[in-house]
Amino acid sequence: MKVQELGAFEAKTHLARLLDAVEKGERIYITRRGKRVAQLSPVEESKRAKFGCAKSKGFYMSPDFDEPLEDFKEYM
Repeated sequence: MKVQELGAFEAKTHLARLLDAVEKGERIYITRRGKRVAQLSPVEESKRAKFGCAKSKGFYMSPDFDEPLEDFKEYM
């Protein structure tokens, strides 16, 4: 992965070009007075469950999953 480092003014001036580079996998550090203050990097894909995951063989749901809980029967 290629890494770039540039000042805040230059980053502001060339943001579109920097985003193109990030889409290609580059990591870019933005500096202020020589100190790194921000990082542009590609977004990692979400690790959330995908639709339909409950259809897999390892998924189990209790038959009484949607039954009222004993402690809440007086409110029903």
